[in-house]
Amino acid sequence: MPAVLVFAVFLIAVAFAVPIGIAMVAGALSPIIFTGTGGSIPQLINNAFSGANSTPILAVPLFILGGIIMAEGGISKKLFNFFAYFVGHIPGGIPCAVIITCLFYGAISGSGPATAAAVGAMCVPFLVSLGYERKWSSAIIVVAGGLGVIIPPSIPFILYSLATGVSTGDLFLGGIFPGILIGVCLMIYCIVHCTRKGEDKSLIKEAMNGLKEQGFFHLLIDSLPALLCPVIVLGGIYAGFVTPTEAACISVFYALIVALFIYRTIKISDIVPIMVSAVRTYGGLAFVLAFATAFGRVLSLTGASSAITSFITGTFDNVWIAVSVCVVLFLILGMVMDTGPAIIILAPILLPAMEAMGLDPVHFGVILVCCLAIGLATPPFGLNLFVVSNIAQERPMAIASKAIPFIIAFLIALVMIVYIPWFSTWFQG
Repeated sequence: MPAVLVFAVFLIAVAFAVPIGIAMVAGALSPIIFTGTGGSIPQLINNAFSGANSTPILAVPLFILGGIIMAEGGISKKLFNFFAYFVGHIPGGIPCAVIITCLFYGAISGSGPATAAAVGAMCVPFLVSLGYERKWSSAIIVVAGGLGVIIPPSIPFILYSLATGVSTGDLFLGGIFPGILIGVCLMIYCIVHCTRKGEDKSLIKEAMNGLKEQGFFHLLIDSLPALLCPVIVLGGIYAGFVTPTEAACISVFYALIVALFIYRTIKISDIVPIMVSAVRTYGGLAFVLAFATAFGRVLSLTGASSAITSFITGTFDNVWIAVSVCVVLFLILGMVMDTGPAIIILAPILLPAMEAMGLDPVHFGVILVCCLAIGLATPPFGLNLFVVSNIAQERPMAIASKAIPFIIAFLIALVMIVYIPWFSTWFQG
């Protein structure tokens, strides 16, 4: 009964559009107030403070700050020019360069909306100037921007690690091949679409000639500081020199050096507004993270976690059937719930059951994040959809209709990621 009460109050609060953090507080308080179980209010407050007072959690705001600095520094244009130099001449090459830029920019920002905003602000007008349809160009960014939460360093993977105790480094490694696979599937669709529908070859040739005139070495030198950012951050983690939190701190200082002194695209006076933007972005999530620990503790004390584990293991005799049900659940929730809160709530509840059935925790984390990444591009609450619609000055639903083929390509990759664990676990040996 107490466990049911926790979920009932939480879901009712969410249904009435109560913010996720407040809904978690209400759900956690309900068994304490009405049944006297689940601990006490002082314990709840202590758990909330202990959830916020964590060194690993600092990686989240620091990666957010580093990503915003890079976005304000115009890094996406440097990356796009470099990748377009190689693939812009093939059919669908310019859209493919946009997807590769999203893929690589995700390794800088760790965020889907940040990737969509930074790449979309530059690429949507450029694609339109080359004759591509505005809605279709926007749809590329909407879906490919989701790669920002899959390619390491990924903020959702950090949240999953905080919620479950799974190694952040293993999760980062687990996201590399799935992110590349999704990017490849999206690029294949772009090539097929542009081959069938045609492109304005004269405009594309003119743009490519401009890049060719700059020369490979000029483009390489110009984009090298941006290209080195994920190498420095991830290399430091995997070489054992720094922890993910320390790597996040390094990313901030590196982004400042690149944007202030190398590209000179921001000024000292811009730093305070950038930090304010980062605080605003992280503020709501920080509240959710603080009470996630308290919420999880109440679930444990009321027996909810063990009850769910018993239900799943008792209902499904095959792990892949259970995983398939979870995938459908994640895809639906991704449409109505932000990525961060969804991970914080779902991961600690469902992971024990999945592990009991023999599923690798890293693989489960990759599945969860990939499913929720699709939700960034789907109505009614897809964040990428609204970010790009503001940039393109198009209605979100108009872009969503053009995004359907891209989402299908994403789903094809998702099927392989879900049912072929190798993509997520290869680096673990």
